[in-house]
Amino acid sequence: MQKRFFLGVLALVSFIQAINAQVSPGRRFDTTMKIGKVGYRVVCTNRNIDKNIITINPVGFEKDAREVSAEIKGRVNKAEVDDLNGDGFPDLVVYVLNNGVKNKSTVFGISSEKNEGFRPIFFPDIVDDPKVREGYDGHDEYSLIEGTLVRRFAVYNTTDTANVKPTGMIRQIQYRIVVGERAELRFKISRSYEYAKQ
Repeated sequence: MQKRFFLGVLALVSFIQAINAQVSPGRRFDTTMKIGKVGYRVVCTNRNIDKNIITINPVGFEKDAREVSAEIKGRVNKAEVDDLNGDGFPDLVVYVLNNGVKNKSTVFGISSEKNEGFRPIFFPDIVDDPKVREGYDGHDEYSLIEGTLVRRFAVYNTTDTANVKPTGMIRQIQYRIVVGERAELRFKISRSYEYAKQ
């Protein structure tokens, strides 16, 4: 009972205090996001349209936790922190804009391992899923809602490639974290549905 109460309070605190940061395309991204005293500093120069180096530095972790750097395709335009797997430790989601004409974007995820270290959360390419890729033409919007990663985009009629146009519907996809076959963490679709654009 006490554990359930603690997790409920933590979820509420995460929802209220989950900090998000956003920056204009092309500008340096440098922000620190925390839940309580623990979180991440995310830095990306955003100089190159095609590729950049992102550096993630743990804040308030155990002393052995080290920063990591990785090459990404595109520019960072937003990041959020929340507890995505319900273990009581903050996880990080970074949104990377690929800067094409259609503003297609992807997600770079990091999961805390008891604030002693962290590891990546792999995000699936939408083109690999025939069910949700139909009508996809970019212009993604992402957000974290109570520990769930939510993706929205306008659905297009793509059967006529010379005359691609919106259908008036929005597709919303919800992702949760699962453990893969090789013990890696992955975002997996838990629900998808469409609704009329207002």
